[in-house]
Amino acid sequence: MARRYSGKRGKAGSKKPLKKTIPSWMRYSSNEVEMLIKKMAKDGKTASEIGMMLRDKYGIPDVNAICRKSITSILEEAKLLPELPEDLMAMIRKAVTVRKHLEANKHDMTARRGIELAESKVKRLVKYYKKTGKLASGWKYDPEKAGFFMK
Repeated sequence: MARRYSGKRGKAGSKKPLKKTIPSWMRYSSNEVEMLIKKMAKDGKTASEIGMMLRDKYGIPDVNAICRKSITSILEEAKLLPELPEDLMAMIRKAVTVRKHLEANKHDMTARRGIELAESKVKRLVKYYKKTGKLASGWKYDPEKAGFFMK
């Protein structure tokens, strides 16, 4: 299936391990993995950053196979989940950076299209998260105040 706004298809990306079993070389227990996740979250890492660090530094291929829970559910139980979901925050950051670029380069029509696409994705995500209950029903995306979400 093609991408939404371009004809490109794109199949590249990391793949999950095929087997959902714990590897024989795994030396961490589920409690140790949960403690690592909580420690990294307190250090300010996002769920995807935690997953990459566990994969690359600690050799943990799949948290779900070991703990029987995802990283976000572990963070939710420990009340360490941020108030805005990670993908929504990333799209807001992208919209803010494109908007800043557009202020400096007013005639950049490609950037103008980019801001339209980014903000429409933000609005779709907000609509989804309101429907699922992850965002308050009164939460509203305001492009003027969105710079507050930048790190």
